[in-house]
Amino acid sequence: SDHMENICGYLMKYTNLVTGWQYRYFVLNNDAGLLEYFVNEQSRHLKPRGTLQLAGAVISPSDEDSHTFTVNAASGEQYKLRATDAKERQHWVSRLQICTQHHTEAIGKNNPPLKSRSFSLASQGSANSPGVQRRPSQNAVSFFNVGHHRLPTGKRVPIMQPDHLVDVREMMSQAEGQQRDLIRSIECLPASGHLTSLDQDLLMLKATSMATMNCLNDCFHILQLQHASQQKGSLPAGTTISWLEPKISLANHFKNGAAQNFPAEINKPASVREEQSIAEPCQLTREPEEINPDEELEDICDDKEDDLGAVEEQRSVILHLLSQLKLGMDLTRVVLPTFILEKRSLLEMYADFMSHPDLFIAIANGSSPEERMIRFVEYYLTSFHEGRKGAIAKKPYNPIIGETFHCSWRMPKSNVATDGGNNSSAHSPSEQGTLPKDPQGQAEPDYYTVKFVAEQVSHHPPVSGFYAECVERNMCVNAHVWTKSKFLGMSIGVTMVGEGVLHLLEHGEEYTFSLPCAYARSILTVPWVELGGKVNINCAKTGYSASINFHTKPFYGGKLHRVTGEVKQNMMNTVVCRVQGEWNSVLEFTYSSGETKYVDLTKLSVTRKRVRPLEKQGPFESRRLWQHVTESLRDGDIDKATEHKRALEERQRNEERLRAETETPWCTKYFLKDGDGWVYHKPLWKTVSAAQTQQTDSN
Repeated sequence: SDHMENICGYLMKYTNLVTGWQYRYFVLNNDAGLLEYFVNEQSRHLKPRGTLQLAGAVISPSDEDSHTFTVNAASGEQYKLRATDAKERQHWVSRLQICTQHHTEAIGKNNPPLKSRSFSLASQGSANSPGVQRRPSQNAVSFFNVGHHRLPTGKRVPIMQPDHLVDVREMMSQAEGQQRDLIRSIECLPASGHLTSLDQDLLMLKATSMATMNCLNDCFHILQLQHASQQKGSLPAGTTISWLEPKISLANHFKNGAAQNFPAEINKPASVREEQSIAEPCQLTREPEEINPDEELEDICDDKEDDLGAVEEQRSVILHLLSQLKLGMDLTRVVLPTFILEKRSLLEMYADFMSHPDLFIAIANGSSPEERMIRFVEYYLTSFHEGRKGAIAKKPYNPIIGETFHCSWRMPKSNVATDGGNNSSAHSPSEQGTLPKDPQGQAEPDYYTVKFVAEQVSHHPPVSGFYAECVERNMCVNAHVWTKSKFLGMSIGVTMVGEGVLHLLEHGEEYTFSLPCAYARSILTVPWVELGGKVNINCAKTGYSASINFHTKPFYGGKLHRVTGEVKQNMMNTVVCRVQGEWNSVLEFTYSSGETKYVDLTKLSVTRKRVRPLEKQGPFESRRLWQHVTESLRDGDIDKATEHKRALEERQRNEERLRAETETPWCTKYFLKDGDGWVYHKPLWKTVSAAQTQQTDSN
């Protein structure tokens, strides 16, 4: 047949997050049912760099654009490919599908597939229609007739063979097709009448059918892993099967400045900058502002996010939204409903991670490198609990580009642990020697001040920079984070891509660290948050490091919010401290001396941050910028909150369009691009260095 011709040519292949897209020479071998690729056409006579068996594969054009498509092999391997245009993509897709069907049918003749289940719509005029008579948990079942199949008797296969995996893959392909037909049948229903496409039971069916297919794909992947490792029989005793979340190596995390490898977002947050300054993004309005901590007042806002009322009332909207999403979809491309929002910006959420400033300041007071690393791990693990406002998982506002947040904390010196863990306010003069003295000769206050500033420095991708310092203790932390969210079926995953560095200037030490992933689970019922992934903390100067694992709940059994970790001395390869427990409850620290320490996070004192009143804040500061949305959410007026949010989004689009037309680059206010990261414009290490130079010159 003319359609079974062997074709070859160059396509772009997506390799990974770091490498991105690369040109490769592909060959479709119809006789063997193989898709092979080489580095280039000249190396075609060499061994292929990669080969996919097309029998049982699924060829899927992507909805990202008109050029991209994927080849999902029965083995679980996937190629994400991109043609030069839509015509070339159609040519490759059609030839691959024909070859796949031919070889799948050939295998099917030797191994007949199981009889598939059938779905059919009942007559819409039936007297049992859920629109006529509604009973709990009855509507979807009475509306759809589901025929089950039985496994053929007399056949027992002790070991899963490759052709059986092909059968499973084929059945799953049929199920996916039937699930798509199911959704189309529901969406074709009229918008009004006894039975509509927005019927709550049907929306539930759409959402749960997608979750079911996600679960089946997870189980199929487990079978593939078993077969690949040639496991025989059941899993070993004590084995737990974890949810298959996206696993991104922290070492390969996205670095700022490579945004061209990622699709542009559709959901663009908005700005309410004054109209007269829109065309002048680099004028004085973008100059750094020195915030006087004396103008800040103790925060009295206490917006706990434990109210499910709006979520319960808007459940049909959630179901309709979920039915439109695809697994793995980047949620920055989706406009999410207003009622699932927290009453704070993401920038303020980063500030709330600093709600235990006594533990933060105490890091610098450690008497040895080992003690300082252990104190940093203790502070790090206690920061996430207060960062969450209540047990209900809600989403903070997406910061607009140029948005900032300022606050500070005052911590009595007597409440900060010093050497050996005792609380004392005494510090030797040498500890303060590198800082300029108060020119007015005022008495030294009896409290430490920790200042915090955050700014949204990039829109494509969305990157936030934040910085905190305690001048009295010669310490500061600088970080940049890109939040990347994906839809995972009945949960949402957020990867916190980036890096932070803690500077202890008195000791000349730098501690690099990253952040775990976060997951919003059970988004159809009572959504809750869990953390997952492995993070590392390193201090190159001292040779101490910490490895921390945030464990997601296993598929079978296991505890919630579990965290384990250890602190090591790398030169000696010895563990000096182990930690285990729950990151939102009790942590247990076990030291090499045999001593054990328990930290109950629910009983830790929280220091309220200090924030300037709204009337003294600039138009770009988070609370003033989002004040109308926040007030409407507090009043329970979702429509009004949505209206204010939409106005901000539209303003942002207009400003971005104007910058593009005038080719005007965006200028950040407090953070500067530094290689792959972002650094505060006036960090403490520069201030201290300048003070030391000035002191040396005067001597």
